[in-house]
Amino acid sequence: MLRIATRRSDLAMTQAGLIRAELQKQGLDSVFVQVDTTGDREGGDSKERWVDAILEVLRTGEADLAVHSAKDLPAEDPDDLVIAAVPERADARDVLVAADPAFLDQLGHPRAGARVGTSSLRRAAQIRAAFPGVEIVELRGNVPTRLRKVTSEGAADIAVLAAAGLARLGLTPEHVVSLGVDVMVPSPGQGALAVQCRADDRPLQATLVALDHRISRITLAAERALTRALGGDCALPLGAIAAMKGDTVRLAGCVAMPDGSEVVRAAAESEEPERAAEIVATQLRERGADRILDATRQR
Repeated sequence: MLRIATRRSDLAMTQAGLIRAELQKQGLDSVFVQVDTTGDREGGDSKERWVDAILEVLRTGEADLAVHSAKDLPAEDPDDLVIAAVPERADARDVLVAADPAFLDQLGHPRAGARVGTSSLRRAAQIRAAFPGVEIVELRGNVPTRLRKVTSEGAADIAVLAAAGLARLGLTPEHVVSLGVDVMVPSPGQGALAVQCRADDRPLQATLVALDHRISRITLAAERALTRALGGDCALPLGAIAAMKGDTVRLAGCVAMPDGSEVVRAAAESEEPERAAEIVATQLRERGADRILDATRQR
């Protein structure tokens, strides 16, 4: 009986359930080990706070594997744990969910004066840059909570959410507009799942290989490599999205000032995800990324 570590949120449990179903196809039974991370108890922007308790139960042997939203994992892999599988990725884009279509123009963009809710610096920075007439308001909570705050409680006129989270939860808001990556570069790893286990558990790693999706793994590797190269985490306004054409990885990245006053972008192609990340990081630095990220860290 395999033990799957997961957070308790609806989305985390749903995602763990997807992996459980895949394991069942191999004739493997599993149970959930539900944990509360520091982030669950206290909040915070650091990625480590949202995975710390999950990593602990893996290390102590209380769980055999863990299922993460890949964007929540720190970009540096610990020596004792590995990402054993990256299943096929869902839609990586962000979407706008409006309480009423009156808050959107004919192109589906937020109208000037609309209150756009998000707690993400990355999202806020890019929304401010693309739609300078809007007001950014703080919007926190899990996906259903943020959706309710907009559609029922009026905490904001529009929410910025991940398309993958809505789809996995089966949520279909009435007024939804997808944001192209030319407007909103997603968080590195958004839409992807990472199945993690102990590095010394070779039999389990061999089992989990069946869940791995080659393109999703390679594109995630490129995005994580860019995050490492720039020293970024989820508290910084850094976006990255990769795609593959044949054996070539195309990676695009952006770094934005939190107030939206400056956005630098870069893109590169390579057959090696790490090389693509290296080129994009160099281009971003040449265009001022380090200055922007340093200014953000000092806020």
